[in-house]
Amino acid sequence: MTAKPSTPMERLEQLENGLRSAFAALGGEVSRHRGELTLTIPRERVREVMARLRDGLAFRFDECMDVCGVDYLAYGESEWTTAGASSSGFGRAAERERPDAGDGERRFAVVYHLLSVALNQRLRVKAFLDAAEPIVDSVIDIWRGVDWFEREAFDMLGILFAGHPGPAAHPDRLRLRRSPLPQGLPAQRARRDALRPRAAARRVRAGHGRAARAGAARHP
Repeated sequence: MTAKPSTPMERLEQLENGLRSAFAALGGEVSRHRGELTLTIPRERVREVMARLRDGLAFRFDECMDVCGVDYLAYGESEWTTAGASSSGFGRAAERERPDAGDGERRFAVVYHLLSVALNQRLRVKAFLDAAEPIVDSVIDIWRGVDWFEREAFDMLGILFAGHPGPAAHPDRLRLRRSPLPQGLPAQRARRDALRPRAAARRVRAGHGRAARAGAARHP
């Protein structure tokens, strides 16, 4: 009979070994960094793996605490200067050209943060998406609470979630509802090749100015 792990490190090692044995055949890769585990899986296996992580007795991840998108375009390139920069305000920000969007197979990633309340363990699950078709299956039928998380990833990065209950006018269920945002704020603004924050802010202010002028014209 296998002894029950008694320390956090033993429980972490048991979870790591369980993940390797359960998902290696599905293309899953497990890594550990600073006491945290990350399971990287192919995007076409997301629903299958997530269902097993929720229902498996060794995992029991009954909560999905967060879903977020990541844009790896120009990943690792610094946007901050150090030598010769001022020590206050925005003087340390480095100006750079807008990066080429490219067509990388690992341009985007969807990251899920799971929690098992019963077993007191956490897990990060990551699936990479290509730039041409950033589409992954929705897990809303596994965890109902991911509705807004998936909508946010769609709104900020343009990542599509197949099977998400979007507007009825879109039977393919790929176009999600946008989040309620200020008028004029562009979609997919978190992409690394999107408008820079100051340009986006100017667009929002311009939109508010046009709305104010239109209201003044209607009510002199």
